Amino acid sequence: MRVMVIVKATADSEAGVMPSTELLEAMGKYNEDLVNAGIMLAGEGLHPSSKGKRVAFDGPKRLVIDGPFAETKELIAGFWLWQVKDMDEALEWVKRCPNPMPGPSELEIRQVFEAADFGEAFTPELAEQEERLREKIADGK
Repeated sequence: MRVMVIVKATADSEAGVMPSTELLEAMGKYNEDLVNAGIMLAGEGLHPSSKGKRVAFDGPKRLVIDGPFAETKELIAGFWLWQVKDMDEALEWVKRCPNPMPGPSELEIRQVFEAADFGEAFTPELAEQEERLREKIADGK
């Protein structure tokens, strides 16, 4: 099963406060452990929402909203994408994570949908299309 581990933003991350060398070293070691265990598929930090944009959809209409966005506790400062056997394994790895922010912080674990989760709506044609797209992504094309 794949999970996304979401690093929630804080007032510091939204203000653009950069992590210390010690935190970067601790996170580097943690990421190395994840990679060596075959868990980590991807992981990145994100710039503050002041550098972001949102697009609101209403039928055919699109509204672009410039950051920063309110409600810091609802924003994302970074993420990992992991391959784990179950949610319990993901939780055990998260518990080993260094505190990703100076001060209080929070990580959220969410399961990624797989093709089988969509049932009959995910037709063989859609499965073929997804496989083609995954191959292109893997090939970098």
